[in-house]
Amino acid sequence: MSREIKIIECPRDAMQGIDTFIDTHKKINYINKLLQVGYDTIDFGSFVSAKAIPQLKDTEEVLRALDLSNTKTKLLAIVANTRGAEDATKFNEIDFLGFPFSVSETFQIRNTNSTIEQSLFRIEEIQNLCLKNNKKLVVYLSMGFGNPYGDKWNADIVISWAEKLKNLDVSIMALSDTVGVSNPENISLLFKDLIPEFPSVEFGAHLHSTPQTATEKIISVLKSGCNRIDSAIHGFGGCPMATDDLTGNIATETLLETLTKEKYNLSIDQKVFAEAMLMADTVFPKH
Repeated sequence: MSREIKIIECPRDAMQGIDTFIDTHKKINYINKLLQVGYDTIDFGSFVSAKAIPQLKDTEEVLRALDLSNTKTKLLAIVANTRGAEDATKFNEIDFLGFPFSVSETFQIRNTNSTIEQSLFRIEEIQNLCLKNNKKLVVYLSMGFGNPYGDKWNADIVISWAEKLKNLDVSIMALSDTVGVSNPENISLLFKDLIPEFPSVEFGAHLHSTPQTATEKIISVLKSGCNRIDSAIHGFGGCPMATDDLTGNIATETLLETLTKEKYNLSIDQKVFAEAMLMADTVFPKH
């Protein structure tokens, strides 16, 4: 197929919940290897409080040591407030800022210490910073497929928040299955409603899944017309609030295998990808 699929590799998501600190030089070497694979974007780090996410306290040090001289891959950093965005926009190397915006009020308060309405104001401030500093804002609609708190959820709620974000000129939104409750039916329902409704918005999928259900979710994403998919080698990472310990990120190797079987053209260097998979085993603690 000629349709382009943007693959977003997410070592930041894979690393952030690990208690044992991963050596900074290991992170640098690993992300430098990922930069040679051929991904569209790498979600490499975050500009948040070191107290909140101690694993990523070395994001600036990692960034300064990355070799961007021979790669087309772009860099994305997560921010949770305006101060983090101000820090991130100082770096020309960063192309995208990502902000987690939950459609669940409970999760938004737990995750960013702000209500949904307060977070919408933060997005407006961050969007202005992005526009001034030649960055693009990616808003993650977390808990986009449901939540474990009993907060009201349906497709209309997601669409209404997407419309508010569109009114702030947010042009990239990723539906995030924070706790692994997505399935082919609700994936199809949401993307088939959102993509025609907002044709100027690039929609992505950031799904958490058990290994057994990952392929069917990927196929549903593809058939629904979504061209942007997040993944992580070996499926590392995910949300600690998921009810199943096997729920993690979509494994990049599963994504690539599925895209190949579905006859999509890939701009991935398979040899370098295999090297990155081996390197991941030395970077991450044994799971």
